[in-house]
Amino acid sequence: MSGMSMTVTSMSMIVKEIADKKTWEDFLENCREKTFLQSWNWGQFQKTMNNKIWRLGVFDNNNLLATALVCKITAKRGTFLLIQHGPAFALQATAGKPTILKTLISRLKEIAKQENAIFVRMNPLWEETQENINCLKATGFSPAPMHANAYESTWKLDIRPPEQELLKNMRKTTRYLVRQAMKNPNITIEQSQDIETYLWLNKQMAKRQKFTPFSDDYIKKEFQAFSTDRQISLFLGKYNNEVVCGALIVFWSDIGFYHQAASLEKYAKFSIPYLLQWEAIKQAKAKGCSDYDFWGYTDPQKCPHHPWAGPTLFKMGFGGKAYEYVKTQDLKISSKYWLTYTFETIRRFKRGL
Repeated sequence: MSGMSMTVTSMSMIVKEIADKKTWEDFLENCREKTFLQSWNWGQFQKTMNNKIWRLGVFDNNNLLATALVCKITAKRGTFLLIQHGPAFALQATAGKPTILKTLISRLKEIAKQENAIFVRMNPLWEETQENINCLKATGFSPAPMHANAYESTWKLDIRPPEQELLKNMRKTTRYLVRQAMKNPNITIEQSQDIETYLWLNKQMAKRQKFTPFSDDYIKKEFQAFSTDRQISLFLGKYNNEVVCGALIVFWSDIGFYHQAASLEKYAKFSIPYLLQWEAIKQAKAKGCSDYDFWGYTDPQKCPHHPWAGPTLFKMGFGGKAYEYVKTQDLKISSKYWLTYTFETIRRFKRGL
């Protein structure tokens, strides 16, 4: 399919649910912009969280042009349909994006009415160009008051070069801290199945930084969903065999994702998270990944007080570049949407986002 070109027409285009895992994963394998939030196993995870899902495919004459993992979210502020980092488009179908999107929207509106959803929220991994913004606007979308619990910009590193080159391309300070930690015999980085230890780390960090973490149930079920296909690893950093930091890394579709991390202030001077990150990058390389996605970015110079500014500086030290996408978009289904819009706008200002 990847070498073909095709003319996209709306007359023969249909939306069907995809029930075959291989069809779904093979299609995404050939998509340029993607994250595991559109993967088959993310859908399985959503099911374990009692969220209803639809794996939709847009077909033209039996050619699969685009996919969208749609999740029904029932919240206090209203029920809505969520598409995180989707829809995903076949490389040869990008020229037909407006037509494909209109076809998909027709089906989304049907589902929304059946499920009493008041809006559809999505944040596609589309470059923030005027053409893409106009496409979304023309199909009824408008910028959402909050992001879709997934990044709108990220920091990625091409990890195909040799290890020595990757080290050379790091910020001088980052490279120094990695090498110092490597020399320290008291520091070890291990891969583990001990999710309980990570949950403990996460709670300690949340208490210190005063934020609400994902629930234990959420993290456990996510870990289980991706463990099925060995697509997730827990890295633990230890000092004298005492756990001081951890990270959950998802390996999917030739990409390593630095998805979640937690650390204690204890032994911070030894920079153990730097070595943990380097070991995770090396593991992604060993698994044949071509990219490492650091999962979320904000420009530290433009937004020095943003909650992500500090973590972003840490990520940038390893080399790579920023990728910025269109803002999260909402498609209003019901007039009740405006209550949600007002509520989320107020919440965003309170959080300083």
